[in-house]
Amino acid sequence: MLFILCAIIALVALGLWRGAVKRGGQGSSLMSRLLGLIAGVFALFALFQCFTVIPAGNVGVVDFFGTVSDRPITAGINFVNPLSQVIKFSTQTQEHKESMQVLSREGLTIGLELSCLYRLNPDSAARVYKTIIGGDYETIVLIPQFRSISRAVTASFQASALYSTERERLGMTIQEELARTVAPRGVMIESTPLRNVALPTQLTEAIEQKQRADQESQRMEFILTKEKQEADRKRIEAKGIADFQTIVAAGISEQLLRWKGIEATEKLANSTNTKVIIVGAGKDGLPIIMDTK
Repeated sequence: MLFILCAIIALVALGLWRGAVKRGGQGSSLMSRLLGLIAGVFALFALFQCFTVIPAGNVGVVDFFGTVSDRPITAGINFVNPLSQVIKFSTQTQEHKESMQVLSREGLTIGLELSCLYRLNPDSAARVYKTIIGGDYETIVLIPQFRSISRAVTASFQASALYSTERERLGMTIQEELARTVAPRGVMIESTPLRNVALPTQLTEAIEQKQRADQESQRMEFILTKEKQEADRKRIEAKGIADFQTIVAAGISEQLLRWKGIEATEKLANSTNTKVIIVGAGKDGLPIIMDTK
């Protein structure tokens, strides 16, 4: 509509300018210049309506009096019919957060806090514009499906499993189900991360008590295993000492001990220390060694 208005004003100003030029005169000359300026300005405004700028991360849908082009225009400067309307859609990743109360398989109430990262499929922008009121696919399509699927998927999980091991699988299942549902409507799901899972207080306490009991049982089992290993070690060590003593005792004789005493006496006699050695006067005939100091 702005194009038509600018074009009409430019044409009217152009016609008046031509009439002023024909009349001539000093006053007419001033008027003609003013009318020429007005005609030029509004002509430029009309020309600018033939171009549209699509920001980065967006696409444009061209609507010419109800006829919608199936091929969206991409980011940048685009030449369009000045009588058509261009509707811009963001294709950037957006986040929707939800906090809801859902039921588990056992019928327990669970508090879920999760997000949905999504974006519009650029090739589906025209279909979204034509089939969804106002192109508001988030409010009309995404959010209701996100809530419904989250409740349905959580109802297939046990509450106790969500306390630890099944959280990641719950998020992945919601993502897969949601993506399969909204993809035909032009919405692409990137991920549905779980921010928090709030279980009933009684269930949480029972699970924590069970985990503490399991940890204490594992600790006691470790202690018993360690004590058993220590007892086995001491038993093996004692047996080794006993075997050593048996072997040594079996190999020692009176003659060996007397021979070792003679060797020791010989070594002492050859040393530089001052001493008196009485040979044959000791017990079992071994020498007696007396220090003279």
